[in-house]
Amino acid sequence: MAIMEISVIPIGTQNPSVSSFVAECVKVLDRQGLQYEITSMGTEVEGELEELLRLAGEMHRIPFQKGAQRVVSTIRIDDRRDKKVSIAGKKNAVFKRLGKQRGGQ
Repeated sequence: MAIMEISVIPIGTQNPSVSSFVAECVKVLDRQGLQYEITSMGTEVEGELEELLRLAGEMHRIPFQKGAQRVVSTIRIDDRRDKKVSIAGKKNAVFKRLGKQRGGQ
């Protein structure tokens, strides 16, 4: 299992807001039924590496379908083979070391 962080940025749109583009990209994840978390600067997704790479390509194409003239996508992948990883597990490991509960409380 791998975790991918992806940020899809449409350029050359009629409006500086990109939330409608982001929502369409997230719909791709909803259809796949994958575990994901939206952040203020991107989206984290859990899945098999090949599936994540395919989804990244699909998400990258969405702004073009919605009229964007240029799209910049940034992808980071954490593919750990020695144990199962999850978005929540990675966060909880840091909070545990900080002596805090999830969410910094």
